[in-house]
Amino acid sequence: MTSPPVVVFPDAELVAVTVLRAALDPATTVGTEWPDDLLQAVQGGVVSVTRGGGAIVQRDVLEDVTLDIDILAADKGQAHDLAQLVRAHLRAVRGTTVDGAQIYGVADVSLIWLPYEPDTDTAVIPRYVLVMQMRLRGRPALT
Repeated sequence: MTSPPVVVFPDAELVAVTVLRAALDPATTVGTEWPDDLLQAVQGGVVSVTRGGGAIVQRDVLEDVTLDIDILAADKGQAHDLAQLVRAHLRAVRGTTVDGAQIYGVADVSLIWLPYEPDTDTAVIPRYVLVMQMRLRGRPALT
């Protein structure tokens, strides 16, 4: 009896961060967490990518991953423009390979306005939350 293959799927957060760091203005902070100096960083824009869930759609081959992407900026217009750039750059990598990860598809799920207020003494920080889905191909595990 043969064992089923051991398949490893790429780190979708790392794929998205790699794409966005290469594509966006260097003044934009791109990562998987909000920076410690958030109030300073929003001047250039902040993009934080977090895996929101996902499931294998074709056994041992494809996985759909949901990415929750916080986009914060100095004002609502800048946040909106940055959200649209993030969306466009992620959609543009459909059908390519990034750091060994084969990207079969990228789709929009939602884009909502969700301002952030750290506490009652701080002004609201303009924020959009972009949710996207990325379909990635798995690869055999190295043993």
